[in-house]
Amino acid sequence: MSAEAGTAVRNGGDLVVETLEALGATTVFGIPGQHALGLFDALSRSTLEFVSSRVENNAAFAADGFTRATGTVGVLFLSTGPGALTSLAGLQEAYATGVPMVVVASQIPIEGLGARRRGMLHQLDDQKASAANVTKSQRLIQHASGIPSAIQDAWTEAISAPMGPVWVEVPQNVLLAPVMVPAVEDALAEPFDNPPRSELVTEAVKWLGSAQRPAIIAGGGTRRGHAEESLLSLAEKLHAPVICTPGGKGAFPWNHPLSLQSWVEDRYATDLLEDADVLLVIGSSLGEITSNYFTFAPRGRIIQIDAEPRVLESNGPALGIRADAGQALTALDAALPVRDAIPDWHGKTAEDLTADTLARITARLDAQDLDLERKFMADIRAAVPAGMQTFWDMTIAAYWAWSCWDAGTGQFHSAQGAGGLGYGYPGALGAAVGTRERVLAVSGDGSAMYSIAELATARQHDLPVTWLIVDDGGYGVLREYMVDAFGKATATELAGPDFVKLAESFGVPARRTNPEGVRQALEESFAQDGPNVVVVQTLLRLFAPTHLAN
Repeated sequence: MSAEAGTAVRNGGDLVVETLEALGATTVFGIPGQHALGLFDALSRSTLEFVSSRVENNAAFAADGFTRATGTVGVLFLSTGPGALTSLAGLQEAYATGVPMVVVASQIPIEGLGARRRGMLHQLDDQKASAANVTKSQRLIQHASGIPSAIQDAWTEAISAPMGPVWVEVPQNVLLAPVMVPAVEDALAEPFDNPPRSELVTEAVKWLGSAQRPAIIAGGGTRRGHAEESLLSLAEKLHAPVICTPGGKGAFPWNHPLSLQSWVEDRYATDLLEDADVLLVIGSSLGEITSNYFTFAPRGRIIQIDAEPRVLESNGPALGIRADAGQALTALDAALPVRDAIPDWHGKTAEDLTADTLARITARLDAQDLDLERKFMADIRAAVPAGMQTFWDMTIAAYWAWSCWDAGTGQFHSAQGAGGLGYGYPGALGAAVGTRERVLAVSGDGSAMYSIAELATARQHDLPVTWLIVDDGGYGVLREYMVDAFGKATATELAGPDFVKLAESFGVPARRTNPEGVRQALEESFAQDGPNVVVVQTLLRLFAPTHLAN
């Protein structure tokens, strides 16, 4: 650059941040890098808050958590090559779960792009191709004048159903070069409309109106489409039992007489859903967990609503309705009259059948010597305020929570979309940044080590996150799976740190408690300011799998 050192010159980086500001962004997550310095220099001239993570994968998880908690688009800044690649596992979770994000990655200078191997630092043959499996689309900007429109288009695509992360990359010299393009004054991104086709709504209403045993599966798309009110109205009109997938948890009132809660992994719930003559599936692929590990064999007709066309009928024939869940359920609810006849489930009402099914599930658990696990989960639920958002890693406590956790008036978030380790804590940090309210993260000792460096982020930004680490000395889920399958576990045991001392070394208050003391420890931690950690050393077991029963 020709400007003297220290002189502010508008460059391509300014166009990026100006456009993001005009679109309503408030926060950026990421880590600086050599090719991205133009982006970060421009941040110093903006109103955007920058949250500095310690690992790019965790920065992606944090942007994801910010988006889920606030309902606004998370923004991620990445360096080139290793930094960009390190983010991909985090982006896979956002992509699998439909979380809208705008990802801005730097690139090597334009003259290094293409097939030649010029030996530039961080050079990849095709960086954006690396992101193709974990983002909705990928763009390379080669001229500064194209930046505002490209960022605006990326934002629009990210928030349009099916939502997800969108990748934009800008070469180093485009970010650094002075620009003649005037400052961005306004930008508008409106999601593309995604209503259901009218003939499909008419057909679905015919099926539902004549159903003798209707039932509903509410997946994550129900929450993303803000379809809760229409779901409740439909269920009550139909007298249809409703089960929520882990991603759909909270879409239907937990203690409603028609609520099967989230026991999708229990055979009694699977039996009920198989017996439905019309099954309405909203925002779910009927994938591995929801189908009770692909043992679900419905005997009735299925109506499947999803904004992602690749989901429709991916696990069986259905009347597929490609639409945003909120728009589709609003249309169905408006067209469906209140039923005169009450469904008859072989002599039982839907409400009685729902209560009976939950009682049978409870009796099954009663027979499995799971008092420790059930009390542990109940004590966590009792300690957590009804409106608190919670983030769960892939750990035994989370597997329990998928089925038994009542989200209350808060929101439940977990990493079951892609199933990678390390989501819980950075996701919670992002939520705390966005809401400025206390958030709970739950991890095992194995998954905690994936994100332990983010204790520095929590301390640096003084984020109100309580981190519950359940330490069982290894990868507990995998240990149990291997013992069940092979009679022994291999490579699941872990040497770990003293998590209390480690947290304290970051300046984060921490305490150790036994399972019986977890409620009090959490309640006291929730009352504190800033970040803190609660460590419980215990061995939890999973409830017996019902998909393996004869």
